Amino acid sequence: MEQSAIIEAAKDYIAKEQDAHFRAEVEELLKKADFKELEDRFYRNLEFGTGGLRGVIGGGYNRMNTLVVKSATQGLAAYVRRAFPEKAVAGKLAAVIAYDSRHYSPEFAEAAALILAANGIKTYLFSALRPTPELSYAVRRLGADTGIVVTASHNPAQYNGYKAYWNDGAQVIPPHDEGIIAEVNAVKEIKEITRIEAIAHGLLELIDKTIDEPYQAMIRSRLFRPELIKAKAAEVKIVYTPLHGTGALHVEAVLGSLGLKVITVPEQREGNGDFPTVSFPNPEEAAALELALKLGKQVGADVVMATDPDADRLGIAVPSGKRGAPGDFTLLTGNQLGTLLADYVFLSLKETGKLPAKAAMVNTIVTTGMQKRVAESYGVKLYECLTGFKWIADVMAKTESDGSANVVFGTEESYGFLVENEVRDKDGVSAAAMTAEMTLYWRSQGMSLLDRLDALYAKNGYWQETGISKYFQGPEGPAIMQGIMEEYRKNPPKTLGGIEVEKVRDIQESVWRYPARPGKTDPVDFPKSDVLQFYLKDGTVVSARPSGTEPKIKFYASSCTPIGAGGLEAAKAEAERKLTAIKKDIRQVIGD
Repeated sequence: MEQSAIIEAAKDYIAKEQDAHFRAEVEELLKKADFKELEDRFYRNLEFGTGGLRGVIGGGYNRMNTLVVKSATQGLAAYVRRAFPEKAVAGKLAAVIAYDSRHYSPEFAEAAALILAANGIKTYLFSALRPTPELSYAVRRLGADTGIVVTASHNPAQYNGYKAYWNDGAQVIPPHDEGIIAEVNAVKEIKEITRIEAIAHGLLELIDKTIDEPYQAMIRSRLFRPELIKAKAAEVKIVYTPLHGTGALHVEAVLGSLGLKVITVPEQREGNGDFPTVSFPNPEEAAALELALKLGKQVGADVVMATDPDADRLGIAVPSGKRGAPGDFTLLTGNQLGTLLADYVFLSLKETGKLPAKAAMVNTIVTTGMQKRVAESYGVKLYECLTGFKWIADVMAKTESDGSANVVFGTEESYGFLVENEVRDKDGVSAAAMTAEMTLYWRSQGMSLLDRLDALYAKNGYWQETGISKYFQGPEGPAIMQGIMEEYRKNPPKTLGGIEVEKVRDIQESVWRYPARPGKTDPVDFPKSDVLQFYLKDGTVVSARPSGTEPKIKFYASSCTPIGAGGLEAAKAEAERKLTAIKKDIRQVIGD
């Protein structure tokens, strides 16, 4: 990008940005003639993609700031008014906004609320930080037409983001996402109103307990064995961390109301956008649970739980028992916890006589194949969908509409779980409650969660998953990732980790291909998405996709190894060998 174009874009931004802090950042960069930093802030506009916005906080069109949030919200407002013209004319449109503990989250949330209000859309705004799943619940409970949550999920502290929801409580998908993007890109004038004016005209209303209390009651109502919890609650000690995010309010209240003892990590209990005790506030990262595990060892916890900053993800660790020294903990993967929860939900519904006709679960195409085997063992059908919980919600909506299935559980490998129907996004709060009950149940059966997992392996084979993520920062990053995907499409590997590739599912081009049978193809029935999946001869599946929210390309591998005469440990060793060889081949391509 030419320096003159960068300077013009920066001056245009300065003229439009009303936030003094963000405006001053860009003014200082111009003063210092820091064109490298200016280029990164202005070489493109921060894209309002299919999941909304996410980026580094700062001044500039390629950053998260007040002007970018206002422009995005003006586009969203225009699309909502066009989608519901009769309600727009009658002044009946409504929206809900929630936000997490990140820097500028309250400011971005209020800015968005006032833009919606200026466009005649009544906005319900939480007065303090709340979890993403509660936003989804509130949209449905209040009958709103759209929703916004200001969060960057588990990204580092310098990030913030903005996710848009539709009237079903799910993140927007086609055609709404495409329509919103078109409106955002077409924004020329932003309508604004003051907070005082919005409240005076009944266009802004603060909400808290009116949603908090029914949300918590709904979570408790979804548990299967309240009598077991009441009788045995004192036997389970839980250490919990919200990782400086939104989770403490509801996790402590729900589990505490059940009589469960919850010890929250004090250093991480309060919301703090600096995330001072962790590098990444992500329950997928073992390092993020370091303080919780330390406390867990001190108090003899039966389970350690962590939710990410917007409390839609849950990670856990459990005592290793015979697998390690006393006081050691084993961290479960998202695939493992999802499998345990699926098994427990199906078992409990069956035992209580509540397993519905046409029972089904939904998981994503990069989630472990073990869950299909577990579901089928209970007579439950598995639906696959694209990566992202909005696609799980889409399957739920479609099967409800046509009566083809009753979805009782949804999950994805990245620590996302949904055990209720009232929310249409992953819910770390309800997953925490269900995990606590599940821990109690298996203890009452003389088993730990690891014991139950071993029993499932014995029945379904040993499943192990691994992942690789490679970041490509800067203006050249997207082109590099596109080049990697194009090369895989043009020259797909014949083997991965020494195992023959039998077929390739190209979701972007909607086709199955078979390397050993050139010319043979079959259709793929998924919305287009830049995903490639390599199905190996031994049943291993390797997937590749660029992230939709971060400048990185992600690879997933899921492998099943039969448990033979050597037992579980031998199967684990063989799985590790296969996956290590596969990762070596991938790293040669991505330069890692």
